Order: sequence, then C-alpha cells, then structure tokens
Amino acid sequence: MQQHQTRYPLRLVFWETTARCNLNCIHCRASATPEALPGELTTEEALAFVRSLASFAGSNPILILSGGEPLYRADIFEIAAEATRLGLRVALATNGTLVDDAVAEKARAAGIVRAAVSLDGPDAAIHDSFRGRDGSFELAVAGLKRLQATGLETQINTTVTRHNVDALPRLLELAIELGVKALHVFLLVPVGCGVEISDEQMIPPERYEAVLEWLFDESQRVPIELKATCAPHYFRIMRQRAKALGVELPRGHGMSAVTKGCLAGQHVCFISYSGEVYPCGYLPVSSGNIRTTPLEQIWDTSAVFARLRDPDLLQGKCGVCGFRIVCGGCRARAYALEGNYLAEEPFCIYEPPPK
Repeated sequence: MQQHQTRYPLRLVFWETTARCNLNCIHCRASATPEALPGELTTEEALAFVRSLASFAGSNPILILSGGEPLYRADIFEIAAEATRLGLRVALATNGTLVDDAVAEKARAAGIVRAAVSLDGPDAAIHDSFRGRDGSFELAVAGLKRLQATGLETQINTTVTRHNVDALPRLLELAIELGVKALHVFLLVPVGCGVEISDEQMIPPERYEAVLEWLFDESQRVPIELKATCAPHYFRIMRQRAKALGVELPRGHGMSAVTKGCLAGQHVCFISYSGEVYPCGYLPVSSGNIRTTPLEQIWDTSAVFARLRDPDLLQGKCGVCGFRIVCGGCRARAYALEGNYLAEEPFCIYEPPPK
C-alpha cells in the first residue's frame, strides 16, 4: 500500500465514536447524553474513515476509540476489527461499567491492543461522586479486571481536580495493585462540563506544578508507566528534575512515547461523533469534516494546524520560553481562558529568563 509521507506524521487519532454515555461526569468534555445525537457517523462512514486513515497516515498511528462511552455503539468491535485488519493499532477508552465477560472477549478478538478505564479516585466515595452514579467505581474495577482476564493490556485514566488531587498517591498505589500497564494523569481543561466546574475544580498553577513534579519523581520509583496528558509543561519539568536528580529522561514508544508537550494538530487530531476534525478533543476549533473533505487533505492543508505547528507564532511568555519546542503550552487551555489558542499557557508558573 502506498503510504502518505508528511513532515508531521499522525501518531494518535482520538475518535469520539458517540456522545452517548451512561454516566454524568462533572468534568466531561463531551456533555454526554444517553441518546444518540443527530449526525453520528454511520457504520459505513466509520469504516470508510478507518480505511482512509490506514491508507495515508504512514506512521502506524494509534486509533483511540473514545466517547461518550464507545461501548454504546453496537458496531464498535466491527469497526475495531477492520482497523486492526488494516494495520492500525486500536485502543479503547471506556468508563468500564458496561464491560462484562462477553464484551471483554469481543475487545480482545477485535485486536484492541490496550483498554483504558477511567478511575477518578481510589475509592467509591471519590469516584462515584465525580462520575454521577453510585456503584460506578465497583463496576469500573470489575470491568478492568475482566479485560485483563482476556490478556488485554490495561491502563487507568484519571482527571486531576481539587476533588481528587490529594488522593493521587492512593490512586497510584491502587493502579499498581491492579496490575495495569500505565496510569495516565489528565489535567482538567475547561471545555464541555469542565467549563461549569473550572472555577471550583481547577487546581491552582502552583499545585499543578507540584503534581507534575510528584509524577516525575514517582515515575522513577514505580513499576508502571506514568504519563501526564494535557500538561505539556511536564516536558519542561522532566528535563529540570532529571538534571537535578542526575537521571536519564524516560523513553518509550507507542502509548508510552515521550516526545513533546502539546501535540494538537502536530501529531494528534480528534474526530467528533459527527466527523468534525479538531486539533484535539479539548480545542473546539474545527478544521473541516471527514464527510466532505478527506482527512489527509485536512491534515495537510488546515490553516489551524499550520499555525499550531509553528512555535514562532506562540505569544506571551510561551513565545520567548526556551522550552517552547518541547512544551508549547496547552493550546486548548489558552483558547478556553484567553479565546486565543496561540496565547501563553495560563497555568504555567515558569518564568523564562530575560534574553
């Protein structure tokens, strides 16, 4: 198969398979609903999408099936199996509550390489209040164990807010106890329902910095992979902490790749339930729709993506920071709080030295 060559190979594609969900999470990017929204990609359109992705990306991208709750789609494993057949690596991001033995086996049979289950606390009291449903913690843990029983690699995703930040050490120990491959820590971005809780739940910049320093230090100790997401200045902190401790920077590949901070529009894109293409799931600036324009064309010609790929366009202290190439600041957080995705990262306390 002739593969597409690009200076910015596509590494991760997040597809919002549906906006439907059985939970009511207070931080949800999607403002999920139990009913299908008009315009959801059909099975045929979804299969066409994965075929086009496999034909042009040229870098063996990871396709992440997210939502909403992807298990609400009756065709999710048909689509996953086709993507696997075409050579794509497929991951599943689920809340875990709908995973019974049959679902877990279907996930394995479809070739899914990793399943990420969301846990926003180490116990039911924290997790259930965040997820808006009593019993969701027990169901999520049970679902994770069923996925593991089939041989699937698993990880835990958690969104850090004031609600659970003090419980992160206990959540890390639970992740180790459960035997997952990785713990991915997401820092809240104020979009979707996150807008409504941002003033109450976003941790202050100083605590943000402390969490990321803690994450790096723990990564030197624990037997599982730790990764910060929507926290690009972790890549500055990694370099600062590694130098201070005299250790090598962590390396990885695939889902544990250590590359750079904000990858929105550079090596990552997000496809909405209706086919809209965004730089990431938290930056709601559309660059087109796969129903009318091939993803390859959008990826190569989007003016939004082009601006995100040029670090010289970054503004404020991000524009003069010596770490701007490896960090870049969270473009989605800048857009949410400043209305400008090229503005400086508003939750970074680092002050670049004067030139």
